[in-house]
Amino acid sequence: MKRADDEFIVNKSRFIGYATPVQTTEEALAFLDEIRNKHRDATHNCFAYIVGQNAGIMRYSDDGEPGGTAGMPIIEVMKARGVVNCAVVVTRYFGGVLLGAGGLVRAYSHGCAIALNAAEVCQMHPTQRWMCEVSYPLWDKVQHTMKSLPIKLQDTDFTASVTFSIDVKTADAEYVSGELARVTDGRIEMLLEDESFAPWIEEEDANE
Repeated sequence: MKRADDEFIVNKSRFIGYATPVQTTEEALAFLDEIRNKHRDATHNCFAYIVGQNAGIMRYSDDGEPGGTAGMPIIEVMKARGVVNCAVVVTRYFGGVLLGAGGLVRAYSHGCAIALNAAEVCQMHPTQRWMCEVSYPLWDKVQHTMKSLPIKLQDTDFTASVTFSIDVKTADAEYVSGELARVTDGRIEMLLEDESFAPWIEEEDANE
């Protein structure tokens, strides 16, 4: 992931979500202090951070919002996405309209979600790299099919035939190879080149 932010307005209140990678509690607290200093005039700077694998250290704060309506929703979104070594701050500028407990929970959850989306949070998955080869007449059909498959196209080489390499999550490999075989009537050569753990951006609904 990368450091990023995004914002939205609900019932005249402005919410700004910030997310950044951190490796230690000290880094998380330094990030929190930075955002607090940047938004000294904000009504609230609510935060949560998780440091260490298996949710080793988790902290959160409602920063003056009603208990359980800000910090907890932020950390629950992080936990639901499996995010670790990350700090999130959601800043609120009160717009004069009360949101109620349910509205606050939704707003702070959404503030965290859009911050994580902007930060392009990645999860590590077992990944396979396949070297593939097809004839030129089949390439357009294969190329079209790959647009809807959960893969990353890495290299393409146009020589006597079209050779290309793809990365695919191990969990999706059987489905992907089956689809490529189907659209080529089995006229595709696929060779497993490598297996590793690799980052995959998790696309989530920004309205969660």
